Amino acid sequence: MFTGIVRERAKVASFDRGRLVVESSLDPTIGDSVAVDGVCLTVAERTNGSLAFDVMPETLQRAKPFGAVVNLETALRAGDPLGGHYVQGHVDGVGRVRAVDPDGDSRRVTIEAPIDVLRYCVEKGSITVDGVSLTITALTDDSFAVALVRHTLEATTLGSVEPGDELNLEVDVLAKYVERLAAR
Repeated sequence: MFTGIVRERAKVASFDRGRLVVESSLDPTIGDSVAVDGVCLTVAERTNGSLAFDVMPETLQRAKPFGAVVNLETALRAGDPLGGHYVQGHVDGVGRVRAVDPDGDSRRVTIEAPIDVLRYCVEKGSITVDGVSLTITALTDDSFAVALVRHTLEATTLGSVEPGDELNLEVDVLAKYVERLAAR
């Protein structure tokens, strides 16, 4: 379980035959879960200044390809503050940036998303974008918008997104549970 509060931007050192290695100052132990651009991965190896993860084919089918820099968040521990929202690290779909517009010191980013993601979105509801907990500020039939404050622009990879970029999306898990229960 994560919160969507990114702890570090990390450089990807390599990605070969399903083994992802990132340069990181975080200190998880082998076997711990780490969200990498919103994808829950298990630390398989830890060396001085780097973390290695084994990435399953299922993950590669559901998530966007890893870029040169990724967002990292270690798993939530009992007693940690819940600053974002409940995030599982299970990518529900991949969106594409439609527009990036300045908005004072912030930016408004419009993201085209699959209908299977949008069905769980509500204005002022939560969504995770590349592992970052955000609030939906606008919603249409084929997209949603989020506002990125200066801290988010500086502390995450979202500060460099441009139209056409792909982003991992995870909807609020509570919406999926409500739908499932209501269907019964």
